[in-house]
Amino acid sequence: MSPEGTRSVGFVGLGQMGAPMAQHHTGRGLVVHDTRPEAVAPLVKAGARAARSVAEVAAACDLVSIMVRDDAQVAEVGEEVIASARPGTVLAIHSTIRAKTAEDLAAKARRYGIEVVDAPVSGGFMGASAGSLAVMVGGTDEAFERCREPFGDWADLVLHMGPVGAGTRTKLARNMLHFVSFTAAAEAQRLAEASGVSLRKLGRIVRHSDAITGGAGSIMLRPTTAPLEPDDDLYDILRHTRDLGEKDLSLALELAGELGVDTPFARLALERFGAGLGLMGDRDD
Repeated sequence: MSPEGTRSVGFVGLGQMGAPMAQHHTGRGLVVHDTRPEAVAPLVKAGARAARSVAEVAAACDLVSIMVRDDAQVAEVGEEVIASARPGTVLAIHSTIRAKTAEDLAAKARRYGIEVVDAPVSGGFMGASAGSLAVMVGGTDEAFERCREPFGDWADLVLHMGPVGAGTRTKLARNMLHFVSFTAAAEAQRLAEASGVSLRKLGRIVRHSDAITGGAGSIMLRPTTAPLEPDDDLYDILRHTRDLGEKDLSLALELAGELGVDTPFARLALERFGAGLGLMGDRDD
């Protein structure tokens, strides 16, 4: 058992995200492995022990985290962990993969008394370095409780999303919003550029205001996407949001038309804005 009663932690995959995440575990008897010696060396200098193989990590640790590239690597490394880990070990998958990959590994691991959690993270390299990531955990209640405190070394939001696979499904929904918004941002930049607006200053305004309002997350308050009832506490707030949003989208589309800028995301947003907020009725709702 590691210092302060915490379990020993292993980390496989020391890339841009894995290395800073693992760095926060150095007080837990950390054991690390990566195919690149240059990735291992800084962790060893910080106090970790280098393992020559995935199997060596699995045999030494009660919690084994993996942050590798894709489904194929997760399956390969996961099989190696399952083959060498002791019963009671928790295998945590931090890579963004298909939910079924985690579910299949969990089914195999369960036969050997090993728990699998899919625990993808959000917050990027900056969050990993600062220890301020969000982690979305799919797994049993027991496995989650065993991971909660160690994950807190590098995350300041640790949420149990449901059974194995739920963490990955959450991450895919979150990243869909993230990357779709990049395409919408590109559309907004085209409009701003055609208007003679500084794109760098626009970016500063967006980052500043989103940090205050929460950006797209500020409307993600309801437990369902079903239509709102008029007596819902959020009804008047979201109706105001709809009216304001539809007005501003209409103005942006008018400007785009004057400048000859194609803005398909804005047109689609205007068409679907009210329904997305749960307001499905007529204009007198």
